[in-house]
Formats: sequence, C-alpha cells, structure tokens
Amino acid sequence: MTIRIAPAAVADFHQVLTDHARYWGERDLRSLHLLALVQEFGSTCLVARAEDGIRGYVFGFVTPEGTGYVHLIATRDDARGTGLGRRLYVAFAEAAERRGARKLKAITSVGNTGSVAFHRSLGFDAEIIDDYDGLGRAMVVFHRDLPLDTSRP
Repeated sequence: MTIRIAPAAVADFHQVLTDHARYWGERDLRSLHLLALVQEFGSTCLVARAEDGIRGYVFGFVTPEGTGYVHLIATRDDARGTGLGRRLYVAFAEAAERRGARKLKAITSVGNTGSVAFHRSLGFDAEIIDDYDGLGRAMVVFHRDLPLDTSRP
C-alpha cells in the first residue's frame, strides 16, 4: 500500500476529528486540534494518506525563534508499529527546516510513556518541567537539534 505524505487540507482536519478514536483511543484530545494550525501553518501540518484514508498526521509550526514545534502527531490504530510516525516526523522536520527551523520541540504528559519512548528513539532530550501546563501540571518537554537523523529505521 502506498502512503503519501502531503500538506493537510481543511477537509483532512475534519476527517481526523471524525475518526478521532482511531488515532487516540479513549483519550479525547479533540480540543487540542486547532483548525487555525492547518489554515495558517499548512506547510507544516501534514497527513499520511493511503487508499483507505488518512493513516496518520502531524500538526505543527515554526516559531519566530526557529523552533519546529510539533503540536500533535498521531497514527491510526491499524498503522501503528509500521514506522509511519517516524516518517511523519522526518517530513515535518524537513518542512520546518525549509522554513528556517534549527531545532525541534514537543511536549507530552508525564504519564505518556509511549510518547516519551518514541521521542527518545528519535534522539530527543526529555525534561520534566513543573507547572509547564499550569499550576500543578508538569509536562515532559522534548528538544533536539536539526537535522533529524533519517538513517535510523
């Protein structure tokens, strides 16, 4: 099956929300999906499309300071373990670099061990920062320099 990674369209955003449970299971993260990201930062909001729909996506942007910030990345339940998340990250990193990014950043909740392991496998440093997401809400903050090493599987 051929998977093509391309900039997300507004229709893709709505499809991702319709199929939310396929990407996030029981966790309701719809409020973190911001249409403005797709509309304003379309070149760094990407979908991985196959014949059977959107297999995964990454929504992010480049800050004025040159950081490629990954706001959300997800793969559909039937695409996990295929390397698609890594491919999406590489595509995002390349798009961010074209827009002047020199480093990458992402965050996740402290209990999201899968995300922590995934980001560490991509060479990110991880730091727990207290009150990052409000009083009493520590988050894991990931950082790494670009380019992203694409030689890893």
